[in-house]
Amino acid sequence: MIESKAVIETRIVHEMHRMGTTMLATAARNPSADTVRVDELRVFLEKNLRHHHESEDDLLWPMIERIAPGTAAPLADLSGEHAELDKALDRLAEAPLGSDELAGAAELVRVIVHRHLDHEEPVLLPALRDHVTAEAWDEFATRVMATAPTEAAYLNIGFFARLATPAEFTILTAGLPEPVRPLVPAMRQQAEEAFTALGAL
Repeated sequence: MIESKAVIETRIVHEMHRMGTTMLATAARNPSADTVRVDELRVFLEKNLRHHHESEDDLLWPMIERIAPGTAAPLADLSGEHAELDKALDRLAEAPLGSDELAGAAELVRVIVHRHLDHEEPVLLPALRDHVTAEAWDEFATRVMATAPTEAAYLNIGFFARLATPAEFTILTAGLPEPVRPLVPAMRQQAEEAFTALGAL
């Protein structure tokens, strides 16, 4: 079965959150990791994880419910896990660089994100596959991109390049603003340099 754009984009963004939180938890315990890059990844994840779940709560769940009444109820039940994640992200944002507190906060965020996605995906991916049209998804994705955090946004490209097939990478970057598209190769290289500095081979 050919996956829809909604499923592809959601699946890879979720894998980015898994990979990113694991990378941060590992780097926060690594004394040789570049602290500037650790802080950059910390801010990137904190901003993007909040934006992602707020977009789900405020836009995606209501959209799915309008299209297929009753199907979003199990997803809304998972919003309590979003509140738990917010508390962990507050702790992550406040932890001093290079501290045991940061390492602990990063590990907590990793555990919560991985567990939450394992709960969410068996409900969300079928809902996207079965109920959300390409037009509805594009409208949602456009709204999300318009409000996406800008901090260390180039890391998105690096994660996508690591996680997506070439065809999926094209889908993921097709919605970028026209002036940004020629910068994608440079952003990808910049991200790989950041990953190397974090010790993420």
